[in-house]
Amino acid sequence: MRGVFLDLRTVDRDDLDLTPLHSVVTQWTCHDWTAPSRIIDRIQEADILVTNKIRLDGTALESAHTLKLVCIAATGTNNIDLAACRDRNITVSNVTGYATASVVEHVYAQSLNLMRRLPEYRAAIEEGRWQNADDFCLLDFPIRELNGLTLGIVGYGELGRAVAAVGKIFGMNILIAERAGASPRPGRVPLDDLLTACHVVSLHCPLTEKTRNLIGERELGLMRRDAILVNTARGGIVDEAALFEALLSGRIAGAAVDVLSEEPPHRGNPLLQQSLPNLLVTPHIAWASINARQRLIDEIAANIRAWLDGTPRNLVCP
Repeated sequence: MRGVFLDLRTVDRDDLDLTPLHSVVTQWTCHDWTAPSRIIDRIQEADILVTNKIRLDGTALESAHTLKLVCIAATGTNNIDLAACRDRNITVSNVTGYATASVVEHVYAQSLNLMRRLPEYRAAIEEGRWQNADDFCLLDFPIRELNGLTLGIVGYGELGRAVAAVGKIFGMNILIAERAGASPRPGRVPLDDLLTACHVVSLHCPLTEKTRNLIGERELGLMRRDAILVNTARGGIVDEAALFEALLSGRIAGAAVDVLSEEPPHRGNPLLQQSLPNLLVTPHIAWASINARQRLIDEIAANIRAWLDGTPRNLVCP
């Protein structure tokens, strides 16, 4: 069996153990990145293909005459033409749950940064304000505890449930948003009611036509003025221009954003046009702890081993 990894650098920066992959397939060709013009050439003789973000369309798959298994180094499957894989009897597997701990920790790292006003206090020290103060501590920026606040979860899958569980440990009250258009279920509240009530709103839903710009000017207007918004899901779920205006005007207290509508943001982004003390932007790293990336490699190897043993797991298709 010959394995090809099309974009290894999106997972590994020479800080992971790739032994699990080599233990299941001895012949590997690993590319740091694959430009669209090189895809067909690189997959023609692969039996097993691993890709994180490289897109595989029907045209590329037509040239992969020996390809039998595609392993997605992620949970999302939108970069793979699944219909073309079914037509060619190519098995596709993904990986779920590998980054849960990493994402949860990121959500709370950012929430605590905003609630405890750490960016402003760090800036105050850099400006010499503590060094020149009369009192032993600075109390220039009011600090809030998470304990006793209300956390709203939008998207109650594995990540949403894990964030809610940690919120309970912090002593937070939990509200869970009902899906738009869904029949009311016990323990769920309409999104508008959640936005009105919550001090922290954390997004964990997939990006679909129904969730695109789910949080826009109207929804931000419903939120409490002392609320913060945390988005570790997908950038397109939030109207970024509306969020920037809400932060600039003080309509909401803060936001932590790990994802943008275009990544990398080569053409700029409203949230990057000006530095705001109540906005934290990180470059899609909530998932990317060393531990999570190693679990990803381990799970890909487990998917390959199971497929070789005739008991495929984490099947996306067929």
